[in-house]
Amino acid sequence: MSQEQKIEYAYLGGGCFWCIEAAFENINGVLDVASGYSGGFAKTANYESVSTGKTKHAEICKISYDPNIVSFQVLLEIFFLAHDPTTLNMQGNDIGSQYRSVIFYDTSKQKEISQKYIKKLESKNMYKNIQTELSKFKVFYLAENYHQNYFSLNPKQPYCQIVIDPKVKKLKNKLKKYYLK
Repeated sequence: MSQEQKIEYAYLGGGCFWCIEAAFENINGVLDVASGYSGGFAKTANYESVSTGKTKHAEICKISYDPNIVSFQVLLEIFFLAHDPTTLNMQGNDIGSQYRSVIFYDTSKQKEISQKYIKKLESKNMYKNIQTELSKFKVFYLAENYHQNYFSLNPKQPYCQIVIDPKVKKLKNKLKKYYLK
């Protein structure tokens, strides 16, 4: 008898949402990845307003997953390898608070797992001075359609070839056990 599918959500931001989305697209147990915005004070969000930095929203991904197949901790392992958590409000050439490293926890269990995982990374000297923000999830604003599945739909676009593709290849090489064949 198989377990009934259960759905939980992870809300993660680590620079441009195209990169984070691509990192999670083919993970066993991940049911959906949506690019969007969260963490600001504005009552709505769109790319034009968020990219000014004035809304304080971050570009994030809403990751729908089955915890019977993939754990929140595994998602954190992928997340921390998919971006540089030691840079404040930037990833590479993407600069501004909208590109900050952030975990919006949905439950107290996710908060606890995140805190322990960050401490573990720091104690193993994997990263020095992790800047990842840890905040309670409030609301998710879905990004415009042209941002969804961006890497899959635009593999020849220069940003995809230069920035996203090397990250995805690195992740698949280091964490192949989590990726669908």
